[in-house]
Amino acid sequence: MKSILFFATLIISLQLFAQDSTQPYWLGRSKGKLPALADGLGDDRLGGTKLGYLDTNIVLKVIDSVNAMYQVQLSKYHTAYIEKSFIRRDSTIKEKPFYLSNSWKVSGTDSCYDILAISLDEKLPYTSHMEMTPSKIILDIYGIQSNTNWITQLSSVKEIKNVYYTQVEDDVVRVTIELKHQQQWGYSINYTKKVLTVKVKRQPEKLDIRKLKIAIDAGHGGTNSGTDGIKTKLLEKDLTLLFAKALEKALKKQKINVVMTRTTDTTFDNKDRILFLKQQNPDLLISLHLNSSDNSLVNGSSTYYKHIGFRPLSQAILKRMTEIKMNEFGNVGNFNFALNAPTDFVNALLEIGFLSNRDDEKRIIDPRFQNRVALQVNKAINDWLLDCKPNK
Repeated sequence: MKSILFFATLIISLQLFAQDSTQPYWLGRSKGKLPALADGLGDDRLGGTKLGYLDTNIVLKVIDSVNAMYQVQLSKYHTAYIEKSFIRRDSTIKEKPFYLSNSWKVSGTDSCYDILAISLDEKLPYTSHMEMTPSKIILDIYGIQSNTNWITQLSSVKEIKNVYYTQVEDDVVRVTIELKHQQQWGYSINYTKKVLTVKVKRQPEKLDIRKLKIAIDAGHGGTNSGTDGIKTKLLEKDLTLLFAKALEKALKKQKINVVMTRTTDTTFDNKDRILFLKQQNPDLLISLHLNSSDNSLVNGSSTYYKHIGFRPLSQAILKRMTEIKMNEFGNVGNFNFALNAPTDFVNALLEIGFLSNRDDEKRIIDPRFQNRVALQVNKAINDWLLDCKPNK
């Protein structure tokens, strides 16, 4: 009997110890310049892989601290990480056992957007991604149970085809936004009070390059010099500016509305570039860079994208670069570069060639080649526009 009591007491003590040792959590809200959720703690020269940017003042449940990151509980089965500088404690938050979704509305605007508005009990975290064939935007909202019994859809919409949701987990609602066009032109997600708003950019009525606003990004600049030439020692930041100005000149000859992220050798943080571009609202962005490798034999052009819906533009640019006898280094997807991360506008990064390769470097410093690249990018944009399909 004594031994039974001893083991019973031991089990209870172990249970109490386990309860006492469970890590406490606290509630906070996102803050700062483009807060982002990360998949994990992995890192590379471009930073850790990101799930996507968040709006500010979103409620987050912090369950752990690892170096410069907090681990946050998005839902019962989902966690993510966020840099500590992008979250603040908020003791005023009254946590609920669950939050509800309420009424939904899909409508068109007088400008270039269709809008999905989802009324919620709280500003909750979310992630999104694009899908193709058919073209969709998938939005996951965490920590929520559906209480939505109607979705009002107005005839003023021009890009959104259908909107529906499923409760994929006890506390995750998945929103599917079907689009009318195969090519995705961008979307943004923000809160207006406690209404989660998805602004979906419409395909232009006229697929004419002269009707577009095109942003050009000369990579690096100022204190961020990038790589340098193997023979000339010329800096990437100076050469990308020459290519950007050549492209600007070629586009402006056609009276195209051009936005430049920089026109001089100036320091311009990538997050500030993104915020600047969001304000400018271009139809597409071309970011120009020069590559480098420890192997001096490696050469050629490559293009990069993060979101699958923006891949076609990057493919068109690479194809045109190979026409001017640049070897193909590849078309790279899911690229973890800041200016590929926004979903707001179509974007592609072009690594024109390798400064670490003597043949590529010789071409890169030639003004005639700089103008030729501008011509090829111009052609690629037109190719891409021709491939954009009409309404489905």
